[in-house]
Amino acid sequence: MLDLILLDFHWTQLLQPQWYIENGGLWFIVFAVFAETGLFAGFFLPGDSLLFVTGIFSNDLVQKGLGISFGGSFVNLVVLGIVISLAGILGNYAGYWFGRKSGPFLFERKDTFLFKKKYLLQAKEFYDKHGGGAIVMARFIPIVRTFAPIVAGIVGMDSKKFTWYNIVGCVAWVFSMLFAGHYLQQLFLRAFHFDLTKHLEVIVIGIVLITTAPVFIKIFTEKKKKK
Repeated sequence: MLDLILLDFHWTQLLQPQWYIENGGLWFIVFAVFAETGLFAGFFLPGDSLLFVTGIFSNDLVQKGLGISFGGSFVNLVVLGIVISLAGILGNYAGYWFGRKSGPFLFERKDTFLFKKKYLLQAKEFYDKHGGGAIVMARFIPIVRTFAPIVAGIVGMDSKKFTWYNIVGCVAWVFSMLFAGHYLQQLFLRAFHFDLTKHLEVIVIGIVLITTAPVFIKIFTEKKKKK
């Protein structure tokens, strides 16, 4: 089975939430969430859309992944949310730990064309003032959620503060996406007889546009202010 998956694999499939569900199920999803929130190489993984689609298939994922059927969609969602949240929390800890270890070296490093120490100092000032909120909000922004815990570690954000907001942010992100996917699927089926599972590509594109829009708006408005 694994040999067949590897033979047919192309890296672009890592951008497709349905690939994780069809080929690895719950444990592929858990690894993807851990990688996106804690490893440099995971910044391109489909966190928001993956969780949304996971919510749609929550009952099957829990039954096949854990070998248990809890008999109710709500309970399955809660169990799924707890398992995935643990992966996200541990992923952020991995990023934070890496940042703490590399931070002293970076603060002592001389400025280069690509590296400016002043940016680290600005980041430290920002985290000292808004650190908790930044960790929570970063969970809902693609790419940013990968690097936020690493930067928090680099600038020496207080570990207890990071721990609290790491847990709050991860639980809020995971459960909101799972519940949105599951209950919007139910709503569209009952009210409009519209099956979201048959339009996953459109849903994924829509979620990517919605979640990345604030970043591009921020960049655009900042450029206008400078002009």
